Amino acid sequence: MSEIRIKQIVYTSTSLSNATAIKKYLSNKFSQKEVDHFFSLLQSFESVVISYPQLYPKTTKKKNVRRAVLSKPLSVFYRIEKSTVEVLAILDNRCDFEVWI
Repeated sequence: MSEIRIKQIVYTSTSLSNATAIKKYLSNKFSQKEVDHFFSLLQSFESVVISYPQLYPKTTKKKNVRRAVLSKPLSVFYRIEKSTVEVLAILDNRCDFEVWI
């Protein structure tokens, strides 16, 4: 495994929409503590993936896309592009699946 130096993490418009939908869902169904925990998980993900971008396994369906399971209900899909990690989607399994279709 070759060493990759990551300089930045970028979020696609889809992943930002996902994060907004998750935040709204958590705010409506759970407490502010859950919202804070969600953002804490994302910050932890950023810290880990910037140092170890190839830590999480590749998906079988999409080429060069990796899945980071941050908690039982939360996954982040991303790909490595040169010195950038591009976050493609953030999925929370507690939400209605219609949100992601």
